[in-house]
Amino acid sequence: MSSLSDNNLQAALKACKSSFLAVGFFSFFVNALMLVPTFYMIQISGRVVPSSSTSTLLMLTLILTVLIATMGALEWVRSRIMVRISNRLDVMLSRDVYRASFKRALSSGGADATAQSLNDLTALRQFFTGSGLFAFFDAPWFPIYTVVMFLFHPWFGYMTLACGLVLAALAVVNHRLTANALANANKENVASNVVTTKTLRNAEVIESMGMLETLMNRWAKRQRRIMLMQSEASDKGGIVSTLSKTFRTWSQSIMLAIGAYLVVTHEINPGLLMAGSLLLGRALAPIDQMIGSWKGFVAAKVQYDRLSKVLDELSKEPERMPLPAPEGQIQVENLVVAPPGAKAPVIRNMSFVVPSGSIVGIVGPSAAGKSTLVRALMGIWPPQHGVVRLDGADIASWDKQALGQYVGYLPQDIELFEGSISENIARFDKIDPEKVVQAAQVAGVHEMILMLPDGYDTVIGRDGVNLSGGQRQRIGLARAIYGNPRLIVLDEPNSNLDDVGERALGVALQKLKETGATVFIVSHRPNILTRLDRILVMAGGAISLYGERDRVIAELAAQQAKGQQRVAQAAGAQPQGATTPEPASPAPAGVAPVVPTSTGA
Repeated sequence: MSSLSDNNLQAALKACKSSFLAVGFFSFFVNALMLVPTFYMIQISGRVVPSSSTSTLLMLTLILTVLIATMGALEWVRSRIMVRISNRLDVMLSRDVYRASFKRALSSGGADATAQSLNDLTALRQFFTGSGLFAFFDAPWFPIYTVVMFLFHPWFGYMTLACGLVLAALAVVNHRLTANALANANKENVASNVVTTKTLRNAEVIESMGMLETLMNRWAKRQRRIMLMQSEASDKGGIVSTLSKTFRTWSQSIMLAIGAYLVVTHEINPGLLMAGSLLLGRALAPIDQMIGSWKGFVAAKVQYDRLSKVLDELSKEPERMPLPAPEGQIQVENLVVAPPGAKAPVIRNMSFVVPSGSIVGIVGPSAAGKSTLVRALMGIWPPQHGVVRLDGADIASWDKQALGQYVGYLPQDIELFEGSISENIARFDKIDPEKVVQAAQVAGVHEMILMLPDGYDTVIGRDGVNLSGGQRQRIGLARAIYGNPRLIVLDEPNSNLDDVGERALGVALQKLKETGATVFIVSHRPNILTRLDRILVMAGGAISLYGERDRVIAELAAQQAKGQQRVAQAAGAQPQGATTPEPASPAPAGVAPVVPTSTGA
């Protein structure tokens, strides 16, 4: 049983411990059978040649064939076990790594939205299926081979021991020369891939403003730096690898010379001449293989460390008692919120209450904190202080999977996922055709969908149709209201809509009000105000005004009138000949003061 300090990756590796032991068990017999050709040579030289017995030769050859075939079968078995281990690790970890990647992207506000952790898991799994890892299982046999060589002749044993120490020293040198450089190059390459992904995601902006050459030059400069780091490490590693292979070849030849001398001096029989050279090569092969595959080992170590760090940050959701379906009452208490990665709060000590079934408009100038507030209302960004309550319960205490069906969210940047329109509206859950059509009709997008090539089965994405911004926004609205949610947050729901879409949005809000849903709308268009029950005016991350729509509009109109009066008084008090400032134009029906011209968070 894994300790409490183990993350999921370490626990998964421990769960595969028996499989690794099985690989070691089979490696024992594989390496033992590696001695067969050596003893075959000895028997040929010591028995067959002096006796000229063909039957002995035939029998020895048959035994050799069976044992070598067995060794090949065992090699295949242990390679299959490693494949099974890699697959098991993927099954055990892939969902956790996906969840950890998602939470990292969520906590960073999308700044760390990459699939690097999943790529690391794939690369680590491929490393387990490669031949380089078997060198670690074969290397412990070097002392046993050395003992056998001592049994052949002490000189053979000392030669094997000396060659092993030289190759071990070269392996240490190779690690010191290349490990840091390869790790840094890998880290820089990951960062470069993240930047490149973000750049390609904004291809239209780059193309329209002629930014390609500039960005490509920045990318090329970074790539050259990465290539220099990799080349430097590879050059150093190549030197050590070449030295190790050259030394191993030379050592086998020297072993032949030592064996020939011992045969001439009648200290060993001729069969040991070739056997000693062959066994020396086998004893040194794992160490040489580790040196040659060191780049893969370093990459696997970096991938393991990154995965381990990501999974260390993954905290499993605690088991929560199911709560009854919410009605939609929102209570905000002393809320302080900062965006991910920021220390200074954007929302400061905000408190208000919204009865269930209300439609609340959130307005204010740019950087007032509107988008930050709606993310806090949805439980996306955790507060530094205070709490957002849904039906009296902290929204962070709700099970997100269970709460999701009661919540609808339409962000500023609409993102539809690869799949059919019906799948997108149904949130990729089991499709209920009646609910899908109902949501599309409420959003006023049903007729538009029917005009598409395959209607609700029309595929969106790389191999499907490309929708306009308004179409995506209206389908996103249908997704937000699918399944009759109780809490709906619409962040600039009409930013990409034409007049037809605006009217459809107004009808949708009226239908949502009839269902008793609580709706928050961030918008800067005045025609949406007629659909509101309450207005929350923000300034500098705090509430400037909040209350019933008509009262707030009247208060804003009074504030504007006072402002115009002060301007007029200032103009009358100016000395003769001074320039009179132009008075502010009156707001139509007291609406303009409520509506800002920008909607930034």
